[in-house]
Amino acid sequence: MPRRSTSSSTGRSTGNSTAPRNRTPQPVTIRRRSFGDFVKAFFAFVALLGLVVGVPGALAVSIGWPLPSGVPSLDWLQQEITVTTFLHILTVVVWLAWAQFTACVLVEVKAALSGVGVPGRVPGAGPSQLLARQLVAALLLVGATAASLTPGLANLGHSLDGNQKPTVAAAQATPGLFAQQQEQAASTAAALAQQASHAQADAGSNAKQHGDTKYYRIQPPEGRHHDSLWEIAQRHLGDGRRYKEIYELNKDRTQPDGSKLSEASLIRPGWIMEMPGDAHGGELVEAPDASAHASSSAQQQIHHYAKSGDHAQGSHAQGGGHHAQQVSVPEQRPASDGGHQHANPAASSSSSSSAFGLPQALIGAPLLAAGLLGALGRRRRQALWQSALGAMGGRRGMEPPLPVGDAADAQDALLVGADPEGVRLLDRSLRGLAAQLAGESRDLPTVYAAWLSKGDLHLQLAQPAGKPPAPWQLGQDQTFWMLARTDAEQYPDVDTAAPYPGLVSLGTMDDSRLLLNLESVPGIVSLSGREADRAAVFASVAAELATNGWSDRMTITLVGFGEDLTPLAPNRLRHLDGIDDLIETMEAETRQRRGALGAAGHDSVLTGRTGPAQHTRWAPHLVLLAAQPSAEDAVKLAELASDASRLGIGYLVGTETGDLPGAAWEMEVTSEGKLLAPLLGLELDAQLLPLATQRAVVELFVEADPERDPQGPAPTPPFLVDISEQGRPAVYARLVGPYEIIGLDTPDGERSALLHEALALLLLHREGVHPRVLSSALWPRGVTEDVRDALLERLRVWLGADPDGTPRLSADATGRLVLAKSVVSDLDVLRSLYHEATQGKGINSRAVRGRLLTDALVLVRGPLLADRPEGRYRWLTHEIIDAQLPLLVADIGLALSAFHLEKDRAEKAIEALGASLNSAPADERLWNELLRATHATGDEGRLQTLATDLVNRSGARGLPPRTEALLDELLPTWRSGAAAVG
Repeated sequence: MPRRSTSSSTGRSTGNSTAPRNRTPQPVTIRRRSFGDFVKAFFAFVALLGLVVGVPGALAVSIGWPLPSGVPSLDWLQQEITVTTFLHILTVVVWLAWAQFTACVLVEVKAALSGVGVPGRVPGAGPSQLLARQLVAALLLVGATAASLTPGLANLGHSLDGNQKPTVAAAQATPGLFAQQQEQAASTAAALAQQASHAQADAGSNAKQHGDTKYYRIQPPEGRHHDSLWEIAQRHLGDGRRYKEIYELNKDRTQPDGSKLSEASLIRPGWIMEMPGDAHGGELVEAPDASAHASSSAQQQIHHYAKSGDHAQGSHAQGGGHHAQQVSVPEQRPASDGGHQHANPAASSSSSSSAFGLPQALIGAPLLAAGLLGALGRRRRQALWQSALGAMGGRRGMEPPLPVGDAADAQDALLVGADPEGVRLLDRSLRGLAAQLAGESRDLPTVYAAWLSKGDLHLQLAQPAGKPPAPWQLGQDQTFWMLARTDAEQYPDVDTAAPYPGLVSLGTMDDSRLLLNLESVPGIVSLSGREADRAAVFASVAAELATNGWSDRMTITLVGFGEDLTPLAPNRLRHLDGIDDLIETMEAETRQRRGALGAAGHDSVLTGRTGPAQHTRWAPHLVLLAAQPSAEDAVKLAELASDASRLGIGYLVGTETGDLPGAAWEMEVTSEGKLLAPLLGLELDAQLLPLATQRAVVELFVEADPERDPQGPAPTPPFLVDISEQGRPAVYARLVGPYEIIGLDTPDGERSALLHEALALLLLHREGVHPRVLSSALWPRGVTEDVRDALLERLRVWLGADPDGTPRLSADATGRLVLAKSVVSDLDVLRSLYHEATQGKGINSRAVRGRLLTDALVLVRGPLLADRPEGRYRWLTHEIIDAQLPLLVADIGLALSAFHLEKDRAEKAIEALGASLNSAPADERLWNELLRATHATGDEGRLQTLATDLVNRSGARGLPPRTEALLDELLPTWRSGAAAVG
């Protein structure tokens, strides 16, 4: 059962619990209200009274109404300006200044009393609003509500309607304004905690002697501190983890306000909690009629509540209390019939598959895996193109090095765990929301966190932001915006900046995944725990931020770890050697961003990301500091982080003690893989990237580095076919073009499509396919073990066995599924023909080379799996075959063209190049070679026509530099000819 708890001012922890704490950031020194504070408040009151009331009164008495009583005539404009006229003009100016200042005072008072965050800006106010803010802060410093005048997380503690109920997390914000009030709030909390501790010490021994049922009344919030079941259990039972006992005793019992406790984290001031018999402490009531310190109405409420012990189970409250600065998250809705969710493949995989040793950290992190898989694919495509353009004729081949060992397991885990569709929907949903708000001239709301629950997206806002644009809906209160997956799927692609690029996964609670917006947290996020466990969290956060699909660009600074992670995204990841370098860098950037925001007239980076100024973009800068800072450095970091959220800067800092100045959120990762923040209500299954898995993933990226040995020899294809007459296969599949299978009967029934798809996957991976990779490819939303195994058995039966009895589908020593050599595809033959022509027998025999290259080009009948059904073969998006095949076809065409040009057969070369361009129309090498072959014909008009065609194809981008240089060499007049045709 998920839980949420918040910090309380009514007591402090007792017992020996080691649960992490969550403190509101506060200055290093705490002081109580002094006589000077009251003096400041008095003078602030006098100043406000004089400016708000005295100024208009003085103007009204001494000068009166400065504007004319009627419509002035044209003669009025020609009259001489007298002293009276001048005074009236000055009076109008003073009235306008007074109105502006009064508006500033009202805005500041409203923001202070509501505690919703940074006050709104009064247009053109500037120094006037700053003066109003200082006067209001000084006045309210000594008020009864001063402890609550700091911005924080808005309440999300209401339950859902219908078939939803909340699973909860709570977050505590760091103050952004009213530093003196923060000190006062912390002082008040400390005093209350000390009083509660003394009360517990005095009453504890007596309470334990009684076996009577005890009751506790939920206390109202004190400033930023709120009662929670965790803290109640910590104070009165000695262990916060016993909150579940309190929850079970009170679940679904009707409270005095008519609502019910349906989640351990949703409690309201004034509610009554029945306590276990061993509860102790002065705040408890041992019997309904024995509460001498409680009011008569409270006694009556406790008496009635005591009679409801046999409460009904199974109902869920529809109301929820308002908990300032708490984050509650709705539980997932039941999956629709369409299955609109990404089922974690780890949950649907077989136990036997787990013996193959795939890294579970990647399988259980679908967003991280999708980001890594997408970045790896882009890296491999870039390496292919760079290799092709850098080597004569593309002789590097089309196959990247095959991973082995841990790297192979990591790649399989990425294929199993990745949810690219979920990433795509998240990205489109956020960008679509930003575009809609910009179209309505509305600012982006500040988002602290996002939850993904069965595909539905829930955004938790820092403060209410009005009604969201359709199809977004309000959640359980005004600070929750929700988008159903079915609505997200209707969003089109929009060209707008990514609004929340700092979102990063922390882990899961039940079936909900939490993404924290690091750049919006008002202060530092601290992480304690063992060094190895902290490092696994830091590596996961860094890897996802570096490769996620819902951001445009960002800077991620790593300090104290992660130097070997930079290959994941060299353009995003930056490693610094020490904290001194970090502080120097961030001080300069903080000054720069403040100045840039002021010059642009923006309150925060959010207003610079969309709308008229979206060109500014304001990319986030996220700092991940794994090393424990010194006390002096910690204070400097706290100062830098105090205004960081407005500037688009986020800080995640590791600590050994869990005590870090300026920490807005304090979390701990345990050796069991839990991410705990009891006072935030977080008890997540942490998303981790352990060291061994991290190294395996980095190895995949290093091997795919485009700069890695670009001029090396072409690797041998993973599977070479006997291309002689004696090498006829038993089963032959045509994949290049329409999908056809020769040598097998067509399976009957609905499973035919699945069998064909499974065979295509195996044919494209002759090195072997992990069973879990196969099942996640065929059933991306998950499948049970028995269904998968049944399909594999049908596939074995369908493929049959060779004449010697050897099955054509078997498993190798690692458990991966492999095909026998008698099962061949045209792609295998294509690779083998090209390899033999350029690195085998064709090297020493011109005739053999020409025949092999010609045979290879004949096999190309179109794109890969040209007639595949819509909605199937989605796993091809993970592959790089869409880049490999055109390059291979181009390599064959270039080689055959060179073969013909050696004998001055230009028309034959043009024919070969034309056939290759049908499959690789964007390959610059083919067009350049076609220019050379056309030039070899000696027909200048034909060459000019080709040049004009190339110019038209290039459009606004223009011709590539190499092509322009070649045209200048072959046809110096091409520019004038192309312009004349145009």
